[in-house]
Amino acid sequence: MMGCRAGGPDPERSELEPDDPEQRAEFTALLEDDVEDLYENAPCGYLSTLLDGRIAKINTTLLNWLGYRREDLVGRRYFSDLLTVGGRLYHETHFAPLLRMQGHISGIALELRASDGSRLPVLVTSTVKTGADGEPLLIRTTVFDARERRAYETELLRARREADRERDRVQRLNATLQRTLLPAALEPVPGADVAAHYHAASPDEVGGDFYDLFPISTGTWGFFLGDVCGKGALAATITSLVRYTLRAAAVYDSDPTAVLRHLNTTMVRDHRAGHPRFCTVLYGRLTLAEGAGGPHATVTLASGGHPPALLLRADGTADYLHTPGGQLVGVFPDAAVATVTLTLEPGDTLLLYTDGLTEARTAEGFYGESELLEFARVLAPESATGTVTAVSGLLDALGTGVTDDTALLALHLPERDRSRARAE
Repeated sequence: MMGCRAGGPDPERSELEPDDPEQRAEFTALLEDDVEDLYENAPCGYLSTLLDGRIAKINTTLLNWLGYRREDLVGRRYFSDLLTVGGRLYHETHFAPLLRMQGHISGIALELRASDGSRLPVLVTSTVKTGADGEPLLIRTTVFDARERRAYETELLRARREADRERDRVQRLNATLQRTLLPAALEPVPGADVAAHYHAASPDEVGGDFYDLFPISTGTWGFFLGDVCGKGALAATITSLVRYTLRAAAVYDSDPTAVLRHLNTTMVRDHRAGHPRFCTVLYGRLTLAEGAGGPHATVTLASGGHPPALLLRADGTADYLHTPGGQLVGVFPDAAVATVTLTLEPGDTLLLYTDGLTEARTAEGFYGESELLEFARVLAPESATGTVTAVSGLLDALGTGVTDDTALLALHLPERDRSRARAE
């Protein structure tokens, strides 16, 4: 049988014991805690009560926390006497009934009232001690000082309120900034119905969608709708540039193609490295006229990479006005612009929208252009106001699936009153 090597580790010794004999003796003495001392000076409060709640035993730690003498409490006071008014009510209606039913209740936040009237926030855990016959004998309660936790929760609540106030301030600022990027109200167009709507996906960010409608000359109106790249302050800056450039360009040349090319040149020149500046946009010119068959409107629509407009006809049909080949505005020096010309007959409605609508998420995926077309075909014929109201209702129904802002602009040529037409 092989023996232990001289000088080898002693298997009977703890690895924590020091090598020096005197230090080892002191270490051993420390491990031999007195049970009573461990109870009295524990880092938490201990309390034993009879089943009616009368205090039978309490440790020094809890007495020191509350500022009482032992003889003030033991045999004289009840556990509920140590609670605040609210805590006493909670104890009688919730704590005590649950403890009787379950035999144990853990981590309950209460407040104890100290001898000087101050309040001590604590976490309480109680267990019913039973005898050999299973009958309850007394209640043992452990009390943890929760002052630091309460202070932390108070600070956390203060920080949260401060964050909420800051968020409200930012949202008000964003809302104000967003309003400055949109017309306060659409210019009325004599003989036509016009309507617009802006659906913000989030109050925390300024979106880059925009629209406008303005007179160019007698009987002729310019209108546009688009979406700039990004969100926030940079998007707001680009949106402002786009809106004012389009309005200014239309003064010198109302041709939609020329207007978008002027915008493209301006944005390309204003390009900054690391800060993409481009947008998709539809710019149109509306000219009202009175013909032999009644009023009509000629619309020329130019597209810079924007989703196609929708035409809801008086006969109840609807189709897209496709403008293939139009490129993003602000990317290429000689970006291609696609145009389409149409006649808006009485009862027809032209709807422009941004891709926040078609890219809304549903259970089946993106909402998509095909679904929007079906929606329009069911809706047609409809006025501009009715169309915008219906589509804004659709956006609300899609709820959180709408993750990007959406702008809507609709133009409608009302049908003449038939009785009036016969009289004429």
